[in-house]
Amino acid sequence: MNGGWDLTALINAADAKAGHAERHLWLARLTEWLRHEPREAPQRNGTPLALLRLRHLLQVLDQNPALRAQVQGMLQAFWRDIDAAALLADFGFGARLSLRSELISRIRRRLLPGTPDTTDLAALFPLLFDATDGPWLQAMDQGTLGRVAELAAPQGEDGRPTRLHAGLHAGLNAVLHAVTMLASAVRAAGFSPLLRQRMSPELLADEPFRQLAAVTEAWRVAVLGQDHAQALLQANMLRATLDSCLRAAASVKEHLEACGVSVDIVYELDQMAARAARIELLIEAALAPEPIAELRRLLVELVRVQGEQRGVRALLAQHYSMLARQVAERSAESGEHYITRDRAEYGQMLRRAAGGGAVIAGTTFLKFGILLIGLSPFWGGFWNGVNYAGSFVIVMLLHWTVATKQPAMTAPALAASLPPQQAADEVDGDESAVEVFVERVAQIIRSQAAGIFGNVMVCGPLVLALQLLCNAFFGATLVTASEAHHVLGSLTLLGPTALFAAFTGVLLFASSLIAGWTENWFVFHRVDSAIAWNPRIVARLGAARARRWAAWWRANISGLASNVSLGMMLGLVPPVLGFVGLPIEARHVTLGTGQLAAALGTLGFGLLGEPAFWWCVAGIGVTGVLNLSVSFGLAFQVALRSRGVRLRERGRISAALWRRLRNDPLGFILPPKT
Repeated sequence: MNGGWDLTALINAADAKAGHAERHLWLARLTEWLRHEPREAPQRNGTPLALLRLRHLLQVLDQNPALRAQVQGMLQAFWRDIDAAALLADFGFGARLSLRSELISRIRRRLLPGTPDTTDLAALFPLLFDATDGPWLQAMDQGTLGRVAELAAPQGEDGRPTRLHAGLHAGLNAVLHAVTMLASAVRAAGFSPLLRQRMSPELLADEPFRQLAAVTEAWRVAVLGQDHAQALLQANMLRATLDSCLRAAASVKEHLEACGVSVDIVYELDQMAARAARIELLIEAALAPEPIAELRRLLVELVRVQGEQRGVRALLAQHYSMLARQVAERSAESGEHYITRDRAEYGQMLRRAAGGGAVIAGTTFLKFGILLIGLSPFWGGFWNGVNYAGSFVIVMLLHWTVATKQPAMTAPALAASLPPQQAADEVDGDESAVEVFVERVAQIIRSQAAGIFGNVMVCGPLVLALQLLCNAFFGATLVTASEAHHVLGSLTLLGPTALFAAFTGVLLFASSLIAGWTENWFVFHRVDSAIAWNPRIVARLGAARARRWAAWWRANISGLASNVSLGMMLGLVPPVLGFVGLPIEARHVTLGTGQLAAALGTLGFGLLGEPAFWWCVAGIGVTGVLNLSVSFGLAFQVALRSRGVRLRERGRISAALWRRLRNDPLGFILPPKT
């Protein structure tokens, strides 16, 4: 759009007899002319340049009655054909009760151009105003507002221009119509099964959603009857009814916290609250004795919404925050089992990790067997994924542990030790809270150290022992020499091991998200209840067995989702990325230990004198650190954001951690005596 139009040429192009597409295009050019100055240009005496250009336009029109009549005729034709109520009632709101549809709509608006060939002011509004127009609209003084109102006012019943501040006149019908549509949308949302079945019965006892239609109509009749006292009374009734509706809707979130989150429900709750806020703005505009300021506030709000409607990232961040919190808190519940607080729990963690290491030793040999078959990259990755997933599930069912599964679970538990929605200065200003937090960090690091020790100290020696036994009894090892040399070349710290280990940390974090999301889905859709009480399932399994199966799935669905997803990602993601030209591999500390032990058993103990072996040992050490730190860091950030915690004074916590490290360094590795 050409913002360099000459003002005289622009005014002369105004033609009230043109088609509505041409008229709308002229208005778009006019608003573009107002904001044509560079955005970074300095203001004159604090006045935005767009506002200065608007005053210049009004002065030119005041000095030329013929031009003013021409522009005013154009604006009258605009108001005659446009649907203004659509802007007030629909703009900024989704047409369906679905976050997915709103996301697709925003992407479509960003990719596809708009057209001025429409009578829907909601569709035309993005062509007329930019997201940066809010400041200069807000800066308009009362005099300029009045002059614009007189110029742009819609026609009255006699066909002549009217003054908006005299009572809204024709524009009042659009406001009242918009309030009716908005109230109907709130009422429909309240009656939708998604929300109605999850609201508090006590808050629905007075049937606020049923009353909303009658209260809205009573207010509309009072406004049209110009009974100001009655209109104020009915407005208060409407506000009170809306408040009751919003309180009933807010009770849905308590149900979601307990029974699983749906982002579509969260989205619809936010839409309902936004519609109620829009109704309040329209009530103020309709009842204000001098409504120009209220109309400006409404216009600024619409411009703000215009800016937000283009934000895909903001939409996702806003509506997935509750799901992120639910996922994080479900992970936190699981993470409590991975935290050791005393020597007894520490010893138990070592034993559980030792069991996990024994299983991973078998996983190592199966991995070499799959490699020996010589499958294509995809099918090799698939069966490796099945191998990993099956091993992780066995570890879970035996109540053992794999060290790298801990961080993504324990990080939400660490964040849960901080109160939700607590201000950063309150968290950091409380020394006792800081000390509790530091103690929690020490417990988690200690627990993860125990997990790694148990895994590595059993997996490596067990793999080596099996190699030596096979060589002693059969004269050959389970792993060939070429495979052993391949291990030395892939695990060395001199290669991209650190990058691959960090990438594996991301996969570990992703598996925790999948686990939390799956459990949330399972609980939200009440699958356990369906297993326990569905007639066909009960007939097949029997009532008692069906209830046991339901309880088992409810207790293990998160672990199954986490372990299966992690195993399949470790196996499949590298070949898929390799197909698109990203040669990234997975590096897992326990699997790496088993592979290196297998290589040592094949090539002999003389390998201990080779630098290549020790570079691989260093690579495994770095792999362990990165597996743990990356997955823990990502999970901790999600948990903090989902709980609304922002630690601005991180220095105090860092200082407390360093002080604890200097005073008791072994406390981060070994448990206290008491």
